[in-house]
Amino acid sequence: MVLQVILIGALLLAIFVLRSPWNYVAVVAAAAIEVGEAWFWWWLSQRREPSVGVETLVGARGVATSPCRPDGQVRVRGELWQARCERGADPGDEVDVVAVDGLTLTVEPTRT
Repeated sequence: MVLQVILIGALLLAIFVLRSPWNYVAVVAAAAIEVGEAWFWWWLSQRREPSVGVETLVGARGVATSPCRPDGQVRVRGELWQARCERGADPGDEVDVVAVDGLTLTVEPTRT
């Protein structure tokens, strides 16, 4: 926000106050600052992994609530999900989420 005001101020200076070539210098400098700010915020937002969505469940631990042989249900982070477990899991067994296919979790029994 503040840097946008700088760009607007540079444009006003270039139009009403500064003479050539300083009007071009002011506009180019303000535009460079604006581009640098946009790049910085884009870079900052790309540093972290997503913290929402079904993809964040990969690696989470849950508990089987119905027999998963191979299809069943598991409770992960307090929510009930459809699950597929090729090795099989009984109700009460701890499972780890290894993949997500749509809204179905692929799980494996937890190795202790």
